[in-house]
Amino acid sequence: MADAPRARRLAKRIMTIVATELEYQVKDPRLAMTTITAATVTPDLREATVYYTVYGTDEEQQSTAMALASANGVLRSAVGKQTGIKFTPTLAFKADTVPVTSKAMEDLLEAARAADAEIAHRAANATYAGDPDPYKAPREVLDDDLDNDEDDEDDALEDEDGDTRRPVGGRVEVDDLEFDDEIIRDAAVRTDPPAAPVADEDAHRR
Repeated sequence: MADAPRARRLAKRIMTIVATELEYQVKDPRLAMTTITAATVTPDLREATVYYTVYGTDEEQQSTAMALASANGVLRSAVGKQTGIKFTPTLAFKADTVPVTSKAMEDLLEAARAADAEIAHRAANATYAGDPDPYKAPREVLDDDLDNDEDDEDDALEDEDGDTRRPVGGRVEVDDLEFDDEIIRDAAVRTDPPAAPVADEDAHRR
């Protein structure tokens, strides 16, 4: 069994020989549009597969396959003479589907690029259904707002007379309060309990 590098060299040589014979020696019009793309050889150097492409309809491709089959003997003889190996490998021709697959992939990619371009064009001229930014931004607290809040708290601690009330232990104390003596006396009179009624002595003696 031959080594892999030798098999690759032989496959490359067979591809060149077959392509040259088809172009200059084989006079078959059915092979005019045939292109040899690659060749492989088995590790024992007994069998070779030659890949080709041909452009045309299905009937033309079938006609090319038949022409290659009819020219198989001539091409194998040319390979044996030009390679000089002891056993000339058999030749099998197989249509190469890689270019066809590549063409299909290129068509799909081109269609995808066209669709992306159309979407980008529509997006460039589109407008938002609502606000550009649907999320409300958090309100920024400025230093002036903090000062105003502190002033409001200070104002809330002043009573109607302008006296300052300071919260201590959950209660409000009044500092430096001055009351008029008359107001204090009136408050004391209103808070004294009423005097008990005095019984009439004459009525009691009766």
